[in-house]
Amino acid sequence: MKSNNWYWTLPIATIITVIGLGAASAASQKPSTSTPQQVFDGMRQSFQAQKAKGVHARYQWELSGPNGGEWWIDVNDGTYKMGKGKIDNPSVTFITSDADWVAMSNGKLKGTWAFMTGRLKVRGSQAVARKLNEIFP
Repeated sequence: MKSNNWYWTLPIATIITVIGLGAASAASQKPSTSTPQQVFDGMRQSFQAQKAKGVHARYQWELSGPNGGEWWIDVNDGTYKMGKGKIDNPSVTFITSDADWVAMSNGKLKGTWAFMTGRLKVRGSQAVARKLNEIFP
């Protein structure tokens, strides 16, 4: 049976680029970052509007665990909106645990290792995934 939603796992080179996701630098400004919400709050401060000009992308996070949940970022031509919950038709979806997302954001877990060991799954557009690191350095 064919699915209407086509996702593909991104190659390792893309994962290396994406793992920063802007969250690592944003989280490093707050050494005690311990929840996904704090990571996303830190990302707000690192947004680069000039890098988001002409970009139309929807990012979704699906995080398991006690502090898990769903978060999204919608980038639209130099602006963005961010929130909790699901976004329709995400361009890229990141799936991991709350603890692993925070650890990757704080530089305590290598994204490539998380990806290679199945602790991080990335589905969607490779080009859009790479762009996230430029928009939220």
